[in-house]
Amino acid sequence: MVLESTMICVDDSDYMRNGDFVPTRMAAVQDAVNIVCLTKTRANPENNVGLLTLASSEVLTTLTTDSGKLMSKMLACQPSGDLQLMSGLRKAHLALKHRQGKNHKMRIVVFVGSPVDNNDAAEWIRLAKRMKKEKVNVDIVAFGDGPSEVLQQFIDTLNGRDGNASHLVVVQQGTSTLSDALMASPVLQSEDGMPMGGGAFDFGIDPNDDPELALALRVSMEEQRSRQEAEGRSGATEAPAAVGGSSEEQMLERALAISRELEAEPGGSQAAAVDFGSMTEDEQIAYAMQMSMQDSHPATEEPTLPTATEPEVVPSESEKMEVDEPTSTDTIMDDPEFIQSVLEGLPKDIKVEKETAETVVKKETSPPKAKEQKSPKEGSSKSGSSKKSSGSGEKKSDSKK
Repeated sequence: MVLESTMICVDDSDYMRNGDFVPTRMAAVQDAVNIVCLTKTRANPENNVGLLTLASSEVLTTLTTDSGKLMSKMLACQPSGDLQLMSGLRKAHLALKHRQGKNHKMRIVVFVGSPVDNNDAAEWIRLAKRMKKEKVNVDIVAFGDGPSEVLQQFIDTLNGRDGNASHLVVVQQGTSTLSDALMASPVLQSEDGMPMGGGAFDFGIDPNDDPELALALRVSMEEQRSRQEAEGRSGATEAPAAVGGSSEEQMLERALAISRELEAEPGGSQAAAVDFGSMTEDEQIAYAMQMSMQDSHPATEEPTLPTATEPEVVPSESEKMEVDEPTSTDTIMDDPEFIQSVLEGLPKDIKVEKETAETVVKKETSPPKAKEQKSPKEGSSKSGSSKKSSGSGEKKSDSKK
């Protein structure tokens, strides 16, 4: 980066009270001086900047790296007197000779808003040749009543045939502000034509020095750009919105038509019971889709509204097998054929046990018999026969004796 010492010469004559540059010429120059000071100091931390007035030919601030000190002096400056441009340039040249860094290049930035006398053209050319010999570059910003032919001759003499280190920037009234014209001019550009210092950043603000201010400026610029784009697309976005609304209305009308058709059918009793007025748009669309799917895939059951139902519990195969299989040996004992086949295979020596087992099985399998009631006649006959038998037995015992 180029090491440079810069003296800023400000026109503080009575012409600076004019309000053709908002709010006044002096206020516009103060903003421009602030931009130049920040640009030079940010281009290289070792760059020095000084301030000098052209009406009183007073050095307000010697070469320094403290931009705050320079701006405090600049804000305290008030317009008074007449312009003494040539005298101020000589004093600025003298101040640059006494710079601390002898390896720094010398540059003078002049803001002129008062008329310049064109009668001393020879003196201007002589001063230009001397500064060219001392390798001093001069940038002149002429605005208001400042532009003149003598200033152009002065810059042409400094540059020579092949030089372009010195510049004359003429700012016309009403075209742009002084600060904007200065930022777009070659005054704030390096020797290779690239913006230097704060000019390399958006809005002239280095994000490293003041990140919050840089972020706020960037956000405001993006909002302004998006607002302009939205206004440009406002006419194009209204038509698609109308088309989208009509398509939704068509879908709802179609769903209602399908529901009315189902109501007219014999099996449309459930559809007639549905209250479409209490349903939302999403529920109506879902119900219409369900009805249309039923038309494409007919089923035995009537379509119902999607509700949260509990899942049906289906018994597993293992449970079914446990129920079907017998859990005791009672059914085996009740099968006489099975017992008979088992008993036939037994040996003959356990025939008695076999018979008893058969009788047990028959008793268990045979139904119980009702008890016979004895009539009184049968009882009396049986008792008479028993008495006769006992009498005959007594007679036989007597005969034996």
